[in-house]
This record gives sequence, C-alpha cells and structure tokens, in this order.
Amino acid sequence: MASNLFRPEDLHRMTDEIEMAKVREALAKKREKEDSGRELREAFMSRDIRDDAEQRLARELRRAAENGQREIMPVQFPSDWCKDKGRAINNFDPHWPQTLEGFAARAYDYYIKNLEPLGYKLDARILNYPDGMPGDVGLFLRW
Repeated sequence: MASNLFRPEDLHRMTDEIEMAKVREALAKKREKEDSGRELREAFMSRDIRDDAEQRLARELRRAAENGQREIMPVQFPSDWCKDKGRAINNFDPHWPQTLEGFAARAYDYYIKNLEPLGYKLDARILNYPDGMPGDVGLFLRW
C-alpha cells in the first residue's frame, strides 16, 4: 500500500535542510556586512582632505549661519575607528584628539592649521549608544 505521508526521518531531514539554508543565508549576510564595513573603514582611513574643502566648508558654514545655527557636523564616523573605541571622547578627556585616526585625524589637523586660528572651536561627541556602548562620533565645528 502506497502512502502519501512522509516518514518522520524525512521530515527531520527537510527541517534540518531549511534550518541550514537559513544559517547559510545569515552567515552570507553577515560576511557581506563585514566586508562592506571593512571597505568603508579602509576608505575612511585612506581618505584625504579634498582640494575644494575650503569652498565646500564656506558654503556649509554660510548655510548654517543663515539658518540660525552656531555649529555644523562636518565629520561623522563609528567610534570603533578611534584608537580607544571612543572612550576618551565619551569621558570628555582633553586628549581625545590623540585617539583619532585616518580621515578624522587629518580633519582635526586641518582644523588646527586653518580654522582654529580664525576663532572656530571643535568638539567631538558620541552621537548614540547602541547596546549601551559608544556608537558614532560627530566632530562639531562651532563659532
């Protein structure tokens, strides 16, 4: 007599195959996210100050002032990209600039060389706290 019913071991195998497919998909997505994050970090670390930085900054400063603002955030990046994962910034350590790397360090150097002499101030702030840990850092230029 032929039966349309599956044997329990066949059902177990089907369930296992579906679960394994879900695990493979999750791992592939995780790998893709990690690869993308690595590429973004490498781009940030190697990025340099653009030749037109002064003109772009002047436009952004004018727009902010016309809108009644007294600061802009020209740079944002994950706190993981700091040497100390953002701890100095989070703790208001006056030596926080020493923890900057890559583009953030070059942006800070640009500030010291070109903007601080004009009277601008620069602050770093932790913008969010995913899972209770420092998330993104914002560098704020104030006037």
